[in-house]
Amino acid sequence: MNTLADDVVVRGRRVVLRRKRVSDAKDDYAWRSDEELARYDAVPPLRLTFPDFVASLQAQLRYPDPARRSYAIEDEGGHHIGNAMYYNLREATGEAELGITIGARRYWGQGYGSDAVQALVKLLFREKGVRRMFLHTLDWNVRAQRCFRKAGFVPRGMVQRDGRAFLVMERLQTLERTASR
Repeated sequence: MNTLADDVVVRGRRVVLRRKRVSDAKDDYAWRSDEELARYDAVPPLRLTFPDFVASLQAQLRYPDPARRSYAIEDEGGHHIGNAMYYNLREATGEAELGITIGARRYWGQGYGSDAVQALVKLLFREKGVRRMFLHTLDWNVRAQRCFRKAGFVPRGMVQRDGRAFLVMERLQTLERTASR
C-alpha cells in the first residue's frame, strides 16, 4: 500500500514511520500471534479473535492515549514491515519508553530496525520535548541490543520482571545533539 503524505510522521534513511491504519490489522495480528515474535517481546502470543483485535485497534485509533503512540514502519517500497512505539510518556520529566517490532522476518538484520528507532527518537526529541528515551530488552536478545546501540542507546543496568532478565538502555537528548553535528 502506498503511504499517503498526510500519514507520514517522520522519515528515516530507509524507513517511513506513519500513522497506524485499520488496514494494518492483518499484519499486526499475524505478528502478535506469532510464538517466536512474542518470545522476543516477552509476552504471550495474542489469543484474541481477529474481529476482536480489529475492534480493539479501531478503538485505539479513535481514542488515542496521549502517553503512548504506535506507528507503522514502512520500507522504501511502502511495505508495512513492523511497528515502532513510545509509551509511558512523562512530559513532566521529559521521558518516554520505546518499543519496536520488525515483524517481517526478511527485514531482520538489515538496519531497518535501527533506522526506525533513530527516526522515532528524532521525532520525540524534536516534537515531544523528550530528553530521555529508555527501553527494556531481554538480556539474551543480542540482535536487538546491537540495533539499539547502533541507534545511540547505551546500557544502564539490569532489571528482573516476571522471572526474566532485561537490559535497560537509554539515550539522552544530549547524545542526539552531538550525533547531529
